[in-house]
Amino acid sequence: MLNIKKTLGLTASALVLALGASHSVAFDKKVTVSAIAGTTGFGADASWRFHENLAVTARYTNGLDFDTDFEEDDVTYNADFEMKASSVKMDYFPFGGRFFLSAGIMMPDIEANVVGTPDDGSTYEFNNRPYTAAEIGSVVGSATVSDGTQPYVGLGWRSSHQSGLSFFSEFGVVATNVDVSLSTTRNLEAANPQLQQDIRAEEQSLEDDIDKLPVFPVAVLGVSYTF
Repeated sequence: MLNIKKTLGLTASALVLALGASHSVAFDKKVTVSAIAGTTGFGADASWRFHENLAVTARYTNGLDFDTDFEEDDVTYNADFEMKASSVKMDYFPFGGRFFLSAGIMMPDIEANVVGTPDDGSTYEFNNRPYTAAEIGSVVGSATVSDGTQPYVGLGWRSSHQSGLSFFSEFGVVATNVDVSLSTTRNLEAANPQLQQDIRAEEQSLEDDIDKLPVFPVAVLGVSYTF
């Protein structure tokens, strides 16, 4: 009986010590701010790590513009892209350290002004029908890769569990919703149903080319400070 009482007493003491130790190492909530640059522009984010394994992050990027050319049906299109995005997401740190998995929503605005030029300098071909530049003028329009509210998933590394300065990186994808709108500078399609139909077919062809990958890559690098 004495041994049983002694064992129970030692067990109770061990439980008290264990509970006290777990309370003493409770996670210290931290806030991290970052200056970032990536495929959606330059900006900043703020992250609140309220649990060893969980954080909430808000981000805004803007100011990244670039030009690119692509060809469709003997027409070369120059696209002047503008990139910006904001997001709110939950970060999950499975091991309680730097590595995290991320999921949330992104509000991207990835679009371009488009100008089409015939490869031979004089004749466009829409839906397998030729139209001269002298007849219709120039082809202009817009191409949207992703906008509105879209789902986002990613992974990254952030030292938000330790105070001080550190580097930060994240890689993910956001869903696209491609839309292309074209018109002629002389607006001949308003009086020519066939040309209007052919331009709509050209829009669909461009959308199919852009939409081959249903997601847009998001890559971010930055410098963080955790308080």
